[in-house]
Amino acid sequence: MSLSTYVGALNLLADESRLRLCALLTERELSVGDLVRVTGISQSRVSTHLGRLRDGGFLRDRRDGQHTFYALATPLPNTAREILTEATRTNDATLASDQARLSALTAERRGGLPESFAGEMERHYSPGRTWQSLSAGLSALLRLGDVLDVGAGDGAVASYLLPYAESVTCVDQSSRMVDAAKARFASSPHVRTQVADAHELPFRARSFDDVLLFHTLTYAARPERVVAECARVLRPRGRLVVLSLDRHEHKDQTAPYGERHQGFSPQKLRGMFTRAGLRTRSCEVACRESKKPHFRVVLAVAETLQH
Repeated sequence: MSLSTYVGALNLLADESRLRLCALLTERELSVGDLVRVTGISQSRVSTHLGRLRDGGFLRDRRDGQHTFYALATPLPNTAREILTEATRTNDATLASDQARLSALTAERRGGLPESFAGEMERHYSPGRTWQSLSAGLSALLRLGDVLDVGAGDGAVASYLLPYAESVTCVDQSSRMVDAAKARFASSPHVRTQVADAHELPFRARSFDDVLLFHTLTYAARPERVVAECARVLRPRGRLVVLSLDRHEHKDQTAPYGERHQGFSPQKLRGMFTRAGLRTRSCEVACRESKKPHFRVVLAVAETLQH
């Protein structure tokens, strides 16, 4: 092999991304989509790297319908084989992570989940295991009476509860949102939709068994008043369920969405409940977003006293 050939081989493999791709392709052929999913490298970059490696004689490819599959060339140039052999023998964390994700991908396609998911399954995706499907499954456990969804938007949340409630009433201050909710529930006779101000709910006292305030309080001009109104329309032993951003210091990120308040801490919500004559059943941070700035969401449940 000439000196220029050696130099060409070294230049091709003198890139971490191309080495990672070659290391994955030592075991089996993979599609571009597989490699994107395993490495996290963008599809355009993966395709570019694969093209260069193929043109350099390191890879072969084949078409299968709309997909292109890649594998190491046979025979592989000696220089490339030596470099890849040494690279795959190292205890490099990046290469190890790639192999773990490849194993997870393989397990998914065999109909199971890898043992590496144990203890952190909520962080991993597999077909059908989405937060949406989880919400639908948990909703099926509910037995609800008359439900009021305050700040219901277009009724997306209420649609999960509808099959398990005696009635659902959706209110929002936006007429456009209410029109969308009305269209969504056009064939559901036990759903009411109307424009209403959460500060002055147009319902008699003790009208509902459950009231939802899902990401509504941070938009309210007077949050305490909204909680008091929700308490007023609840029946004895009725429940108020609140989802809200926890207190944060990222107003620049939430203000463009129209939010008036920078979240409410569990302590602040408990105080609101007490002043509204409600008893707090639970009020804690329920989840933390993985994406910066890692907003936290508080889930709170309060109930009216029995009398």
